[in-house]
Amino acid sequence: MTNSFIKILLIGIVIFNITFAQERGVIRGIVIDKTTKEPLPGVNLIIPDTDLGTSSDENGEYVISGLTAGNYILRASFIGYDSQIKSDIIVNSARPAFVEFQLNQSVIELEGVTVTTEFFEKNPDELISVKKFSYEEIRRAPGGFEDVIRALSVLPGVAVQSAGRNDLVVRGGSPAENLYVVDGFVVPNINHFGNQGATGGPLSYINLDFVNETTFSSGGFSTAYGDKLSSVLKIDLREGRKDKIGGKATISASQFGLNLEGPLSENSNFLFSARRSYLDFIFNAAGFNFVPEYYDVIAKFSYDIDKQSRISYLFVSAFDNVKFNNNNREDLIDNSQILGSDQISYLTGLSYRRLIKNGFYTVSLSRNFTDFDTFQKDTLLNPIFSNISREGENELKTDIVYKIGQNAEINAGVSGKLIKFNGDVYFPAGFVTTYGELLPNNRILASENFVKAGFYFQYSREMFHRLRFNTGFRVDYFDGINKNTYISPRASLAYYVSPLTTISLSAGNYRQFPSYIWLIADSRNRDLTAISVNQYIAGIEQLLREDVRVKAEFFYKDYSDYPTSILRPYIVLANTGGGFGGSQENFASFGLEPLISEGIGFSRGIELSMQKKSSGIPYYGILSATFSESYFTSLDGVSRPGQFDQKWIVNLSGGYIFDKHWEASLKFRFATGNPYTPYNDDGTQNVSDYLSERFDSQHALDIRVDRRWYFSGWSLITYIDIQNIYNRKNTNSIQWDPIEKTSEKSSSIGILPSIGISVEF
Repeated sequence: MTNSFIKILLIGIVIFNITFAQERGVIRGIVIDKTTKEPLPGVNLIIPDTDLGTSSDENGEYVISGLTAGNYILRASFIGYDSQIKSDIIVNSARPAFVEFQLNQSVIELEGVTVTTEFFEKNPDELISVKKFSYEEIRRAPGGFEDVIRALSVLPGVAVQSAGRNDLVVRGGSPAENLYVVDGFVVPNINHFGNQGATGGPLSYINLDFVNETTFSSGGFSTAYGDKLSSVLKIDLREGRKDKIGGKATISASQFGLNLEGPLSENSNFLFSARRSYLDFIFNAAGFNFVPEYYDVIAKFSYDIDKQSRISYLFVSAFDNVKFNNNNREDLIDNSQILGSDQISYLTGLSYRRLIKNGFYTVSLSRNFTDFDTFQKDTLLNPIFSNISREGENELKTDIVYKIGQNAEINAGVSGKLIKFNGDVYFPAGFVTTYGELLPNNRILASENFVKAGFYFQYSREMFHRLRFNTGFRVDYFDGINKNTYISPRASLAYYVSPLTTISLSAGNYRQFPSYIWLIADSRNRDLTAISVNQYIAGIEQLLREDVRVKAEFFYKDYSDYPTSILRPYIVLANTGGGFGGSQENFASFGLEPLISEGIGFSRGIELSMQKKSSGIPYYGILSATFSESYFTSLDGVSRPGQFDQKWIVNLSGGYIFDKHWEASLKFRFATGNPYTPYNDDGTQNVSDYLSERFDSQHALDIRVDRRWYFSGWSLITYIDIQNIYNRKNTNSIQWDPIEKTSEKSSSIGILPSIGISVEF
């Protein structure tokens, strides 16, 4: 027995050593010039406060091996370039941590001191209102469901339409005013169950595991981006691992999925994931009458033709379905108030990038397609509304970046879109809104071909060793409306008062064309013009220390040419596009009535924020406060607060890294309630009361705890995430109850715990 015990003990020790003693990992990556994308050899890569590091080779690539599993920061420094620090680099034995540095040349100098922020990267193309998030910063966000868009809710100037949706309201703009760019390809909407003509939905279908970093511009963005008014979210996907085939299996709060990635040859790699929701299983088991189901797929392939040329392919798709369980009279009544939507969406795109002397150019060909099947039925299952629409956009685009000497560069590009729109919209005759109007159409059949084109030019320059400015213009064309060509000038500058203080200014015009579905209801809608907003922004930024930044920004947005309803002269479409739409909102966001570009409005406010990056001090966080107001005026000449106006928004998000295994974080959010229109005793509403009252203020606290396990060749991540931990019942909508004959305010879900498990191999 003694010998057997000794053998078992020795076997246990061996297994323990194999499993736990080999918690070693690798950081690998590449260093390139931010402007020209050329690889930078000889760059020093150092892990601060250690003697660990290396330098990049002739291809700009580097490897730091033999690292104990854990959370690292890495510093890149090179003569003639601003130093840069990347934090929250998670090293494990499952796969190499890939870190790409894009360094800016040092051209701003004050009294011999090079201006550098290291932790807070400066982008010479975007000088104001820009925030970056790494993969890890998004993943660990409490209450975020590891969703790219939900992580933005802590930023100043960003309002949330409701707790269960991703409708971004940026600086008083509508949820239809946001632009999404995934790996250089424009995507109309990256959300499951997305709103037609808008950009919101309950949950993003971009797999966070493949995201390298995101860049969010809440205003003053460059001329490279058009046809949107308020914001740009750029999502850069990483490359697949190059050492071997690996993957990840995940079960999270609402879905499960599998990732695969790895090399296909010496010069190529791939990423692939497929995910499915399990909400339908939970909702069915719980007896809910509204049952959503979704899938999404993403695939990326990259091939280096040579040192100067790369070709990449991207496919992203979402499949969304909703089912109604009409088991009794109460279910029929509840479901009759819900607008259902089955959707198929995909992006497929091919991109070629070529490095040239002092710059690079890209050529891309892509197709976006969305099949909308939107429906609502009454208690007898007769249709209240039906909309079967198909929107396809085929785009060819070319962009070039060229550096003129050390201090100046040119960005330019041209694009063309061929668009196919088919619509079959059905209203039963005699649909009367809650305000008493009779909607005019009961059947709309449309098949349209459109053309869009755009050209942009931007010149950037550093002057006087303190000043950087960008100036340029866009030309946008759309043949779906009678006045089809628009020019939008823009300019911004940053003045470096000291190595720690920067003052920024921006002014420009931004245009957005009408939604395709707005154009089919009435021939007069072809007289609509592109919506216009003039943006004016002023900001100051101060570094308190290398990992702590304080910012203040003032913004003013002057809207004009917003579509308004001739039939309903109190409605301006800036007040639509959030939520799921339907009869409770009188189908206003679909624009299926005569429209005219007579809406005006403004949004103004001030934003304050402080951010602490994860560094040698193991805590991080963002504190932001926004005071703003927005007002819009429709055909009736009455100025009313915007539908999404929230006077005060205060956010606190942060966390503490105890060690390589444990981390805890929290998020607190407070916001003034949105305006709403009350109901009369008979279920009708008065125009005189339109947006005259406000919901109570909203606030909630989310907490999250993460635990990591590191093994030989694989790792395990688990977390528990509790949203709204003190069970606050925030009200965000109002509806009429036909049974009780009274109006009731709908509240968000109370306390909501969830867990997640990920195995990476």
